[in-house]
Amino acid sequence: MYTICPKCKYQRQPTDSIDPGVCPACGLIFAKWMKQQFTGTTSGNRDDPTGTETGRFRLVVEYLLHVEPKTDPVFFYGRLVLYLVFFAWGLYFIHVDFAVYSFPLSNSFMHNINLVFHEAGHVIFRPFGWFMTILGGTIGQLLMPLVVMLTFVIRNQDNFAASLGLWWLGQSCMDIAPYINDALEQKLVLLGGRTGADAPGNHDWGIILGELNRIEKCHDYANMTFTTGTVLMIIAFVWGGYILYRQYRNIRRNSPPPGHSS
Repeated sequence: MYTICPKCKYQRQPTDSIDPGVCPACGLIFAKWMKQQFTGTTSGNRDDPTGTETGRFRLVVEYLLHVEPKTDPVFFYGRLVLYLVFFAWGLYFIHVDFAVYSFPLSNSFMHNINLVFHEAGHVIFRPFGWFMTILGGTIGQLLMPLVVMLTFVIRNQDNFAASLGLWWLGQSCMDIAPYINDALEQKLVLLGGRTGADAPGNHDWGIILGELNRIEKCHDYANMTFTTGTVLMIIAFVWGGYILYRQYRNIRRNSPPPGHSS
């Protein structure tokens, strides 16, 4: 059949024992691929009774789970160590009770990174009016990890790095939760060294929820934001872990069999 996969460009190796009609790297079935090329969309609809949406969804999933045909063991084990660090760090954040003790979030290394983009967001969204200037801080610190994740997915097609971008997005949501939770009492120390209560008009979420007449719901919104961050971080764990698993299979597949000498 094919010696080079038309989809992922993997070149079949003599040691590959999988069916010749299937790509060892991405699992593409060559016969089905050829049929789709010659019959077009109409045949695709007959093969897929649910219509083209399912096919598109599968393409998106395949794209998000794509790994390079050959994996460098050095890069793999480096990524594995990085994954374990972010996994342990993420579990630490997940177990923080932000409503009782916000210090681990508001004084973490990640908070200092998020703060840069938070303050930048105030400046970037200033042309859109006073309310958006206030809200822009939160948008800015959420937008940056999202941009990082999408850049790695779309431009670099490095899904492992993209999973770390998703981890950052989840952590940024967690980072916002104590700020939302403090909107009513305003006891957190802000960037200028004073609390919101000491400096009226400086607490972003006190202003935002006050303008929306929802300030009494601040604790509920904070819990929702923290839960969202937790879910995103868990998805990042699963995504990054599966990418590493597929890369490990690449290493095993491309390794010479026992007793083989070059």
